[in-house]
Amino acid sequence: MADVSQIYLIPTVLHEEGLHVLPAYILEAIEKCEAFFVENERSARRFLKQMKREIVIDDYEWVTIGKAEEAVQAIFKKKINDGKKIGIISEAGCPGVADPGQLLIKTAQELDVKINPLISPSSILLALMASGMNGQNFSFHGYLPIDDGQRMKALKELETVSAKTGFTQIFIETPYRNNQMIQTILKTCSPLTRLCIAVDITGSSESIKTKAIAQWKNISIDIHKKPAIFLLNR
Repeated sequence: MADVSQIYLIPTVLHEEGLHVLPAYILEAIEKCEAFFVENERSARRFLKQMKREIVIDDYEWVTIGKAEEAVQAIFKKKINDGKKIGIISEAGCPGVADPGQLLIKTAQELDVKINPLISPSSILLALMASGMNGQNFSFHGYLPIDDGQRMKALKELETVSAKTGFTQIFIETPYRNNQMIQTILKTCSPLTRLCIAVDITGSSESIKTKAIAQWKNISIDIHKKPAIFLLNR
């Protein structure tokens, strides 16, 4: 009987100090895999070595996802047809969430392959839990536009939706643009709008604080190059 492929969605750390929050069964799944499709091969290899020092990295096949172009999807389909046990690893947190691996998971669903999502910390949920904002109704928007004008427009739209519906609005930014994002939020949003800035989640320097925009304007904030997530609620 031919081997049947399975997909394992392998979560990784949110912070380099956060290995302790990952459950042990993630290593069991890693050891079942024969091929890995990863957002960043270097950091994924380092992650596997952190999970188990004795692991032989080169025993696995490695494919970088990139934007999950047609060529990558073709390789993915071939591995499935060959009956491979495949792991998908994001750069941080959960594969498939704000992550190009989603397109491969979509392909696996279309091919009716068994998909195993593994428990892990999610910056979206951990920040929401600690924010004091509406956890019953919320929306995650991923990355906002880079252009300052378009970003201001997007923030105004999120603020308007939150004011009308009460929904918490959640978004992220590339770490080296965090400070610019904060400055844009502070000059765009109403003084009464609440902003949660969650930084270094699961790390020893973790900080999750919610304040009104008017209050944030009186605080010096520097989170340049730190992993962060932002939540708005009006």
